[in-house]
Amino acid sequence: MANSTEEFEEHILDVDVTEEMESSFLEYAYSVIYARALPDARDGLKPVQRRILFSMDEMGVRPDKGHVKCARVVGQVMGVLHPHGDGAIYDALVRMAQPWAMRLPLVDGHGNFGSLDAGPAAMRYTECRMAPPALAMTAGLDEDVVDFRPNYDGKDTEPEVLPAALPNLLVNGASGIAVGMATNIAPHNLQEVVSALKALLKDRETPLEELMRHLPGPDFPGGGRIIGLEGIRDAYATGRGSFKVRAKASIERVSARRRGIVITELPYLVGPEKIIEQIKKGVDSRKLVGIAGVKDLTDLANGTRLVIEVKNGINPEALLEQLYRTTKLEDTFAINAVALVEGQPRTLTLKQLLEVYLDHRLQVTIRRTEHRLGKAQERLHLVRGLLLAIADIDEVIAIVRSSEDAAEARSRLMTAFDLDEVQANYILDMQLRRLTKYSTLELNAEADELASRIGELQRILDDDAVLNTLVASELDDVATRFGTSRRTVLLASDGVVRSAAPLEVPDEPCWVLLSTTGRAARTDSAGPLPALGPRAPHDAIAAAIKVTSHADFGVITNTGRLLRARAIELPTVPVTTTAPNLQGGSAAQELWALESGERVVGLTSLDPGGPGLALGTMRGVVKRVNPEVMGKDSWDVIRLDEGDEVVSAVELTAPHLAFVTSDAHLLHFSAGLVRPQGRLGGGVAGVKLADGARVVFFGGVDPGQDMVVTVAGASDSLFGSATGGAKVTPLAEYPTKGRATGGVRCQRFLKGETTLVAAAIGRSVAAVAPDGTPVALPEPTTKRDGSGVSLGGTVQALGFRGSHDAREMVL
Repeated sequence: MANSTEEFEEHILDVDVTEEMESSFLEYAYSVIYARALPDARDGLKPVQRRILFSMDEMGVRPDKGHVKCARVVGQVMGVLHPHGDGAIYDALVRMAQPWAMRLPLVDGHGNFGSLDAGPAAMRYTECRMAPPALAMTAGLDEDVVDFRPNYDGKDTEPEVLPAALPNLLVNGASGIAVGMATNIAPHNLQEVVSALKALLKDRETPLEELMRHLPGPDFPGGGRIIGLEGIRDAYATGRGSFKVRAKASIERVSARRRGIVITELPYLVGPEKIIEQIKKGVDSRKLVGIAGVKDLTDLANGTRLVIEVKNGINPEALLEQLYRTTKLEDTFAINAVALVEGQPRTLTLKQLLEVYLDHRLQVTIRRTEHRLGKAQERLHLVRGLLLAIADIDEVIAIVRSSEDAAEARSRLMTAFDLDEVQANYILDMQLRRLTKYSTLELNAEADELASRIGELQRILDDDAVLNTLVASELDDVATRFGTSRRTVLLASDGVVRSAAPLEVPDEPCWVLLSTTGRAARTDSAGPLPALGPRAPHDAIAAAIKVTSHADFGVITNTGRLLRARAIELPTVPVTTTAPNLQGGSAAQELWALESGERVVGLTSLDPGGPGLALGTMRGVVKRVNPEVMGKDSWDVIRLDEGDEVVSAVELTAPHLAFVTSDAHLLHFSAGLVRPQGRLGGGVAGVKLADGARVVFFGGVDPGQDMVVTVAGASDSLFGSATGGAKVTPLAEYPTKGRATGGVRCQRFLKGETTLVAAAIGRSVAAVAPDGTPVALPEPTTKRDGSGVSLGGTVQALGFRGSHDAREMVL
């Protein structure tokens, strides 16, 4: 026993505790940083996320297959690739399936995957499969596009990084806490990220300000409003910055006797139960006064809806400010863009994040092209060998039959037909019946196709411009398939809606624009608007007024209300060589408190010395209103009969007023025939309507210069889905008639045409198709009651070509 003890004591080593702690801590820190907590800047995934997607792809759990138990996926990942607990793997899988956590979920979950306030069911109850965007992350793994490395036990391999056709790091963001460092990257809009990537791909010296025109700020899955945009620019410029995120709140009447605050969007990863808990604590501690009750009406069908009832006599706007200060209805998001670059953790600016991803995609595309080129060259080499053999198939068979063994047959084939060893082996390995099925014509056609494909692949490798074009087109394809519109509204710290670029807005002239789809914006200058060139669907100008950037202006709705608005609160769109892109504007309902069914039909300045306002209704009523500014945010400018609504409202900058009716009649008369009325007046008869007819256009016109554009269709078809003939005629061809008359016919209907679906009068009118492309209008005709000409496509909207014709086109 003594000898045994002595032998044991001989193996005891004295170790310095300090050195051991340092070594162990560094190994632990290295493991956490590189193998657990930080994402790779190329594919935006942490190792566990990458292993989950790779394992699901290897298992064939794709979108076109059925769901499988999450426990099965977790077990596969843990047993083969990720030597950690199943809880951590399942948590990562669940997060990739939660639409409120990921801007573009990568896992399609089936079952209870939790909520903002509750965790998911156990993995034995839930099921999953890859979501369609996940296929874009793994596409090409079988084409040698990325390097593979051994797994933790050396029995299998795993990719070091995924090909990632999707810019996942910026789109879905990332968060993690490592040892001595952390990362927190906000989600962004896929279409905006792709736009910024394409700009940088075109010019690697693109400055940050230009990139922010494409990617103005984060876009959270649950929407909300970002305020304090200076922090966004700091984060994009340095990799670190913070800003505030507010809930989307509106003041509504929630019962017959009470008003309330309705929350429909919450800050990122904040749940309604958390808000309710904070409100209750605030009420109990008397920090919040005036709350009558809180109801959570959130459901899967309608989304978030949190109703906070306000006691009578309490100002809801003031209470909402208290809620912002004391609850998570206003939260702070701090960006700390730390990710792994070439195996090293780095704090990255926006441009660096984009550059790392672009370099990765370029390398993936090059390696994929080289792989495909090699495969094509190998196949072409074999086909050429087959062509030589088939030219004398009988001799091939004779050589094979008369040879003692395969080596002799191979040698004789190589000598007889001038083949190399690879070609000869391929012929010998083929079954005879397969060899006889080939025809010279088929092989020659395949050889030509292979040669053409090799040439195309070689051009990609030889020409950087071709390579960049290919990468850009693949990014466009991803944005088209998976992109969605922006959900988060960007606001300045004072609540002004504008770009995230920190530019002081001087009080200078500008255009306020309204699109045919109800989006509003202002231009960055007051120069003439160039010819209409829509760059996005339905992007056409419906109304335009010139004001100054700090001025108030009026928004007229179809219910006869005039809402006070400020130009500086509108997002800015640049005036370029093409038309302003109104898709960069904000929807009217986001900017102004519109009631259900209420829409904007016109714009007007609130200058007391202005030209005044003219309104036309669906039932043919016309009204002139002298400039009048009320001391409140909204007021009525016309008294409407039941069932009537305002079709259009225009400033009186033209000498005549005109109506076009659905039964193809046009009436124009001097604006002086309409006597101005007070704001409570109901107007006077403008045009006499036939039974069943309605007004489709009203506006100010100039008989000496304007053209009349009419588009016919069937009354039982939806506008934009079917269009009949269109007609363009000078307004001078139509005689002036008296007010309250029926006017004259402006288009003769052909077979299948029963109504006018759209009309416009202006100097330069353009038609836009449903996909946003211009539709060529027919040549003008002097036949005022002639029939229309088929356009060969459908018309979605009529808009202006320039600011010289800034009068509203009513659809």
